Amino acid sequence: MSERAAPYHCPYCGDEDLRPNEEGHGAWECAACNRAFRLKFLGLLASGLRRTGGGGNRPDDFEGSAA
Repeated sequence: MSERAAPYHCPYCGDEDLRPNEEGHGAWECAACNRAFRLKFLGLLASGLRRTGGGGNRPDDFEGSAA
């Protein structure tokens, strides 16, 4: 995985008009909603997500931490 991967959508408004921000690595700005944000990859989860049963797709059917 590349360390220079770019986001495809603004996490606030969902628009695609993103540009790198002058603040440095991982900083982006959205021209649509005029927000600046920083993205950082924290790492892989040791346990991942585990099903607890029930067979549904509700969020409470899973254990673990979503990053």
